[in-house]
Amino acid sequence: IAAAAEAWARGAAALPKPWQPQKPVLPVEGMRNVLITSALPYVNNVPHLGNIIGCVLSADTFARYCRLRNWNTLYVCGTDEYGTATETKAVEEGLTPQEICDKYNAIHADIYRWFNISFDYFGRTTTPYQTTIAQDIFQRLLARGFLLQDTVEQLRCEDCQRFLADRFVEGTCPFCSYEEARGDQCDKCGKLINAVELKNPQCKLCRGVPVVKPTQHLFLDLPKLEEQLEPWLEQSWATGDWTANARYITRSWIRDGLKPRCITRDLKWGTPVPLDGFRDKVFYVWFDAPIGYLSITANYTEQWERWWKNPQQ
Repeated sequence: IAAAAEAWARGAAALPKPWQPQKPVLPVEGMRNVLITSALPYVNNVPHLGNIIGCVLSADTFARYCRLRNWNTLYVCGTDEYGTATETKAVEEGLTPQEICDKYNAIHADIYRWFNISFDYFGRTTTPYQTTIAQDIFQRLLARGFLLQDTVEQLRCEDCQRFLADRFVEGTCPFCSYEEARGDQCDKCGKLINAVELKNPQCKLCRGVPVVKPTQHLFLDLPKLEEQLEPWLEQSWATGDWTANARYITRSWIRDGLKPRCITRDLKWGTPVPLDGFRDKVFYVWFDAPIGYLSITANYTEQWERWWKNPQQ
């Protein structure tokens, strides 16, 4: 309080001059450099006040605080545009997935401008940089032996001549018998579902009855990381600022043992898998989308690695 009173008495003239970063904003030696991202909003809807309060507003407030502190600050965000939900919305509106993304990316950007959200850059995930960086990370995982192949039983619609992603299937929940459960989750009882477990499944595109067929997919070999992950987590829990919920969920995963995680999907709309035998598939959106933070920064500046591969600053 005494320091605040003293600063007030000295007046605005005594304040340090506001920092004017270069454009593009890049880390500066000797300064505190802060990179802020807010969760990428999914592209297939019109954002409302709850979406903005949920992630964008808090990050914007923090970005403004950092700039007032004269910290060298970069705040980026963008729309998450790949995955089944975009394909579903495209079918609903009679547009192509790219047209849906173009339409709703413009709506999102407009709304955030109206709210005066202070992004340094608002981008999107359907860019060449996204493909390049995601495929590069995939190739590194492949070269280091962190990927494996396995056969998955999946629903296939013979009328549509395609394997059906989770959201292209509806049926009766095997747990509570709700008749409009999705292929990934029941909205009534909230339980996660494997699409092949649905009773009376239907293809959402043609209302035909799909059949169960085997298909090959690629998985992250997460069990291989457990030995390295556990000591890192212990150190991070001791020194970091984890919420109780984040600690609990992570501990339960470790306690139950990590499982291989599928990172490919039988879809058209997504980042292509650059591997023979899988070139008709795309990356699962939860492998692909987090890489969007890197690719959006790369679209902002070709020197993006100075933000993302720079532990010294």
